[in-house]
This record gives sequence, structure tokens and C-alpha cells, in this order.
Amino acid sequence: MILKSLALLNYKNFENQTFVFNNKINCFVGKNGVGKTNVLDAIYHLSFGKSYFNPVATQNIKHDESFFVINGEYDLHNKVEKIVVSLKKGQKKIIKRNAKIYDRFSDHIGFLPLVIISPADRDLIIEGSATRRKFIDSVISQSDKAYLETLIKYNKVLAQRNSLLKYFALNNTYNNDTISIYNEQLEQFGKHIYEKRAAFLETFIPIFKARYQAISGGNETVDLIYESDLVEGDLGELLKKNINKDKALQYTSVGIHKDDLIFNIEGHPIKKFGSQGQQKSFLIALKLAQFDFIKAQSGVNPILLLDDIFDKLDEQRVSQIIKLVDDENFGQLFISDTHADRTEAAIKQVHQSYEIFKL
Repeated sequence: MILKSLALLNYKNFENQTFVFNNKINCFVGKNGVGKTNVLDAIYHLSFGKSYFNPVATQNIKHDESFFVINGEYDLHNKVEKIVVSLKKGQKKIIKRNAKIYDRFSDHIGFLPLVIISPADRDLIIEGSATRRKFIDSVISQSDKAYLETLIKYNKVLAQRNSLLKYFALNNTYNNDTISIYNEQLEQFGKHIYEKRAAFLETFIPIFKARYQAISGGNETVDLIYESDLVEGDLGELLKKNINKDKALQYTSVGIHKDDLIFNIEGHPIKKFGSQGQQKSFLIALKLAQFDFIKAQSGVNPILLLDDIFDKLDEQRVSQIIKLVDDENFGQLFISDTHADRTEAAIKQVHQSYEIFKL
């Protein structure tokens, strides 16, 4: 899969800009604030229908403008695919594929496989479990529509059960029959999601460990550990057992919405015991493993975005990463950096065609 061109209209700091891309490596260089990351985010937007960096959709519109349009033209399976994402203030965002509007954004997820590596990924280490669950779900959802549908259903029922618990507390009442209906649905959807996550991680963890060894030179031992309430037993029973706690808290305290992924180095949490370089290597290995997994599932080389890749990495680790992408297992690559000379020197180690865009 190749992104042939990108046109931006009123997107973030770009008023009207068009790029025509190299089939292999594309580098955006320039000082901080010129929009290097914004170009990568626009490419991400075309795959996922949203920004990677700013969840407030209207804030991606250029200041003093009322709309934005992102237009991408792809070569996918030797066929031209035109994707347009547009948003006008006060209206719903629209995603079009070949001029046809998607009824549901979820139908578009996975069509244009993409992986981004960014300094913002550090949230996976420092933030709460919701960020790490989102990572697991985004990887699985790119190749499994049924999983995404089940996840949407689970979250809808969870919200309804939580509203009911608040209603009970507010009105000093309780109805076991009503809560049981929600329990049954959560049990059904939750079991499916738990099994999918567990099966995914069984495949994913060895890929991740191999990627980390390649980046670090085999000097450290890392691990991912899946934590879930469902390891302890059936979700239906857990919901019944915790009903008094849920009534007091006014929300559902057990379920797959509490799952977590523990990041360890040498048997200890990387958040506390990993250096900045080790943490960055860990995250890059995580994302390259995501790339490998999605490619194996879809049969397509995902687009790879490397945002500020040189940040907090020594030259040896950067060199290892550049070498990793110097083969046919990788497709099209987009890189942002503040130093043009550094970028070009690194890219010249790779025997691939490239284009450098100075912003």
C-alpha cells in the first residue's frame, strides 16, 4: 500500500498544501512548530478518521477558519483509492472512500493499515490502564471487525449499567431483574473480548520481545503481562459478587474495562526502573511488533510514521532502527526530524529511494 499524494486544506497550521510522495521513504524536516508532525497526523487521520494527538476534532481546524479537508490518494492492491476526511464546525465529521460517505467510521478502520511511533507514545508507560487497553484494542480492531463491534456493544451496555447504578442511588431503590439483564450482556461480550485479547497477546508478546532484542542488542530482558479480572473467573459471577460495591461506587468495578498490560524490564516496572532510552526502545519495539502483527493479519505492509524518532535515543539505537526498516518487509515510511543533515545521514544507510521535504 502506497500513499501517492496528500492535500491539506485548513488543517492545523496548513492553509493549502499538497505533497507528492516517494514510494519508500519521505522525510519532513524543519524547526519546531513548522508543521512536520501535523503532516504525519493528517496521514494518521486518513486511516483512523481522527487525530492521533488531539481528540477534540474542531481544534484541528486552522485558526479563524470554519472547516478542514484532508485528501489522500492511495495505491492499494494496484487500485487507486481516494480517501477524504472533512469537518465543518457545527457538523459531523465525514469520511469518504472514492466519493462514497461511510455510514459508520468503524467500517473504515483497518482498510488503510498504519502504525505511528511518536514521543506521545510515552503515555503508554506513564498514563493509566485505559491508554494501554486502547493500544491493545486498536491493534486487534485493525484486522478484526467482529472484535470492534463487540467492544462497541460492551461499552454501550457498560454505560447503561452505570447509569442504572446511579439511578438506584439517587432514588434509593434497587431492581435485581434489570441489573441481571445488563450482567448477562456484559458477561457475553466481555468473555469474547477477554478471549480475543488473551489470544492476541499470546501471539504478540514473542514478536515484541524479538523486536526489543534487535533494537537493544540483546542486553536487557523485557516482558508484557496481561492483567484481567476474568483470569479469576466468570464475569457473570464477579458482577454478582461485587454488586454491593458497585451500588456504593455507582459504577461497574469489575470487567474487561479494567484490564491492564504491565510493562516490565528485568522483572521490574519500566516506568520506575527503565532509563529514557530503554523506555523509548520499549515503545518502538511495541510499535514495530504492532506493525508485524497487522501485516501478518492483513497481508499488507502498513504505512509507518516515525515522529521525532531521534529524540532520546543514542546513535547506536537509531542505527539499529534504521537497519530494521532496510528490507522489503517494510513498505512506505514517513519520518519527521528537526535536523535535515542528521536525517539524511541516517537515511543514506538505507538502500532505498527517498524524498526530503523542508518545511
